Amino acid sequence: QVQLVEAGGGLVQAGGSLRLSCAASGDTICIAAMGWYRQAPGKERELVSNITNGGTTDYADSVKGRFTISRDNTKNTLYLQMNSLKFEDTAVYYCNAYCLVGVGVRWDYWGQGTQVTVSS
Repeated sequence: QVQLVEAGGGLVQAGGSLRLSCAASGDTICIAAMGWYRQAPGKERELVSNITNGGTTDYADSVKGRFTISRDNTKNTLYLQMNSLKFEDTAVYYCNAYCLVGVGVRWDYWGQGTQVTVSS
């Protein structure tokens, strides 16, 4: 059992910055990777960025060069630094963590979501 709590969303003008955080608690030892997803109105949920326990990162093409994912393993906290925000970044952002429970099988945990709104 893992609990995820996000913070840091809000309203920002285009070109501005926000930093999201996600605090993990519970059986965090099982976590293999953490990441951020987002869902805009009328669109499917999409992966924004993720990071493995080994520090390997991945980013959606739309955010490369603007967003940076990081993880403080001591605090079990995930961050997403978002710079040069665009109107198209407006979405509910969800923290994700998954545990490997078998060969090719993962169990996902999700935060409650935090709204990011970018005005133009």
